[in-house]
Amino acid sequence: MFVRVVRFTDVTAERVESLVARIDETGPPPGVPIKNLQLVFDEAQGTAVVLQYFDNEENLRAGAETFAAMDPSETPGSRVSVDTGELKVEREL
Repeated sequence: MFVRVVRFTDVTAERVESLVARIDETGPPPGVPIKNLQLVFDEAQGTAVVLQYFDNEENLRAGAETFAAMDPSETPGSRVSVDTGELKVEREL
């Protein structure tokens, strides 16, 4: 499993609500082979972290290209960092 972690600033509750509604309605963008998606929103700080999970590195690259090309109005806020890597540990404790 591979993960793309994207951090955003200038995030508002309204943008998060709009994004969640759009995802619920249409799913991921066409051509994005995403396995799982998580969004962590800190309203007090106006930040969000989005975790995008992919089955393999090839799918991560394909998804990353599409997500990187998205219009800023389609994201939670201003993208400030992107990290990618292979998930090495996942435990429910």
